[in-house]
Amino acid sequence: MHIVSSTDEDSATDAPVRDLGTWLDELTELKDLVRQGPDPAATERQHAKGKLTAHERIELLLDEGSFTEIEALRRHRATGFGMEQRRPYSDGVITGWGTVHGRTVFLYAHDFRVFGGALGEAHAEKIQKVMDLAEAAGAPLVSLNDGAGARIQEGVTALAGYGGIFRRNTRCSGVIPQISVMLGPCAGGAAYSPALTDFVFMVRGTSQMFITGPDVVQAVTGERVSQDELGGADVHAGTSGVAAFAYDDEEQCLEEVRYLLSLLPSNNRELPPKSPVADSPVRSTEALIDLVPADPSRSYDMRKVIEEIVDDGEHFEVSERWAANVICTLSRLDGHVTGIVANQPGSMAGVLDIEASEKAARFVQFCDAFNIPLVTLVDVPGFLPGVGQEHDGIIRRGAKLLYAYCNATVPRISLVLRKAYGGAYIVMDSRSIGADLSLAWPSNEIAVMGAEGAANVIFRKEIAAADDADAMRTQKIKEYQSELMGPYYAAERGLVDDVIDPAETRSILIRSLEMLRTKHADLPSRKHGNPPV
Repeated sequence: MHIVSSTDEDSATDAPVRDLGTWLDELTELKDLVRQGPDPAATERQHAKGKLTAHERIELLLDEGSFTEIEALRRHRATGFGMEQRRPYSDGVITGWGTVHGRTVFLYAHDFRVFGGALGEAHAEKIQKVMDLAEAAGAPLVSLNDGAGARIQEGVTALAGYGGIFRRNTRCSGVIPQISVMLGPCAGGAAYSPALTDFVFMVRGTSQMFITGPDVVQAVTGERVSQDELGGADVHAGTSGVAAFAYDDEEQCLEEVRYLLSLLPSNNRELPPKSPVADSPVRSTEALIDLVPADPSRSYDMRKVIEEIVDDGEHFEVSERWAANVICTLSRLDGHVTGIVANQPGSMAGVLDIEASEKAARFVQFCDAFNIPLVTLVDVPGFLPGVGQEHDGIIRRGAKLLYAYCNATVPRISLVLRKAYGGAYIVMDSRSIGADLSLAWPSNEIAVMGAEGAANVIFRKEIAAADDADAMRTQKIKEYQSELMGPYYAAERGLVDDVIDPAETRSILIRSLEMLRTKHADLPSRKHGNPPV
């Protein structure tokens, strides 16, 4: 035990008394140094790569002056490999909260200038803390990813840190919106956190995601591939479907993240925010009559139909370049956020295949989790036939969309524009699987299959025995169309609630959604279902 001597007392008495102002000056200086990073040249290197710093990204994402940082002075406690001599503040990740359009949003942003943004124990604990706060506060979580993966010098504790993040991603799924913004490399196990979130944004040229990098791929398979070719923004936006959005620069990317947040509720206990709108709820949509050809074999762009129906023609399409034969988009009808799922005749005739089914299923699940009503625009010739589709599991993977719709409890309206054939008709939110309202245009053709194929099966013998087989086939096709494919056949049997004038589409959808606004539906008591994942 140290005993205070007279000398100690004299020295203590002689020491200058520090006032609060001195401490505050030191605190300000320290926080300025933390923001600058341990190496001023690191900021220049980041900019030289065409990348912003973590703080610059946060300023673009959040409302001006709204950011509150937590654990800015956190430092790691690792030893060995020279780590005890390198203990920068923040430990390579910035965490905190702010507002976007006035609503609270939590975030974390990797700081590539510190350990390359690599994750260690303290780094992971900071992320886990802000995730817990987001869940407790019931507010969205945005991650700005620009890190080199697990910090090798910290070994298994870094891997355990990822485990804690994955567990929280899963626990928060369907509770708060989770958005991952990829602004640099993301390799190995680190890629699974973004994969567990609701939406992934990427930036061309600077962000990549892959489990095993180009060097490992070449060593194992002999394939030579660049980082962008293996896991760049265009690959994941157009081929793998991992990224829902891809942009040319960080500024545009972060602006679109802000727009997406404006369409989402803060959590699963709230409704999406309503926005004032000048577009009349009773506006006629006569243009739809000319936009959609009456001939079911002719192509058209379903996006133009959507633009005609929704407020001011604005909608925010998810995964636009992946599985383009189905459109999944967020829009507003009379100011209320609405999710739209639509077949796209302009791509593969709007047929459903494995990728389209999985894309739409995930979108339906998201909308259902966050109280976003669903409108389904149907013009589908069926499921894509082929050995490849069958061997790759179209039965199991196509059933994902069926499960998602059957499990959804939000208001659901389906509208058949033209054809709706076979199992694809059922899967596209038909009345039989729980749509609250099923509507159709007078041009609808709802049947087991197209008239030509059906006539060839049903009247095979008559056609074969006829003197003029072609004339008999034409006659039987018309007969089948008249008997089983008329525009009122499904309505007569209660499978369509109303056949409507296309010019009234917008006003009828708005009135119907307003009626369903107070819908309440409970699922059976269970731990969870067992979807065909």
